[in-house]
Amino acid sequence: MGHTQGESRTVEVGDGRELHYAELPGSGPVVVFESGLAASRSFWGLVQPRVGGFARAVVYDRAGLGRSTPAADGSFDRLVRDLGTLLNHLGDGPFVLVAHSGGGPVVRAAAARDPARIAGLVLVDTTDEACTPMFDRSFRRLERVAHVAGVGLARIGLLPVLMRAQLATLPADCAADLRAEGFTARAMRTRGVELAALVDAMNAFRVASPELPPDLPVTSISGGRADTGMSAALRRATTEAHAYRAGRSTRGRHVVARKSGHMVVLTEPDLVADEVRRLVGGTGAGQ
Repeated sequence: MGHTQGESRTVEVGDGRELHYAELPGSGPVVVFESGLAASRSFWGLVQPRVGGFARAVVYDRAGLGRSTPAADGSFDRLVRDLGTLLNHLGDGPFVLVAHSGGGPVVRAAAARDPARIAGLVLVDTTDEACTPMFDRSFRRLERVAHVAGVGLARIGLLPVLMRAQLATLPADCAADLRAEGFTARAMRTRGVELAALVDAMNAFRVASPELPPDLPVTSISGGRADTGMSAALRRATTEAHAYRAGRSTRGRHVVARKSGHMVVLTEPDLVADEVRRLVGGTGAGQ
């Protein structure tokens, strides 16, 4: 039996760097998964195999995460360019981009740069500039405290212990990869770089959001429950932002994952995969 997430491969992205990705072959459009802040490909270990049953499904590690080479350039633009290079490597498309959490701004920006090859977006509880409480000083302060705590826990080896409930939901090989690669000092350094880039991008998006074709299919999935780090008030504001984002498309769809908090990709993978299937079918590009 092969790995749950398919065959491991690499693509050169410049500056002597390589991005690592894994692919489950299939027909129809290419579905590419973008992980959340500092998260590797392994977090898609439940969703990607489900999508692999009806499409070509690709997961990858951003620079400095998983098995990908770190980057000297920590800008948000570099994150978007890296994704674009991966898409170029994978072919002409069409591509369906699926993002979780902080990966949402990356796929929206990448889609805006080359919309002709994008068949749609599925945004899973993603970071969005329409969520105004995210810009409060108290929120940013809490975010910094959480990052410092994560760095400290990684140094003393306790971060995997705190994540054991999430690890337990994943296939054994994905969980093993995440234990080995996801809680290292390097991953935490990358988290700090990505967090700074994401904050810069969100401030820029408040001035000018990425311009997507009005008829580009966009499905936005919100977690239905407050959980760690997300109060009931913040959950309401986040869900409203997701509904707003879906409403910006004439082919938008907003879905609430009633059983989930933020980690919808782990708690309701069937719902996520079903929404990808719905979008793939709606493009007329495959099944």
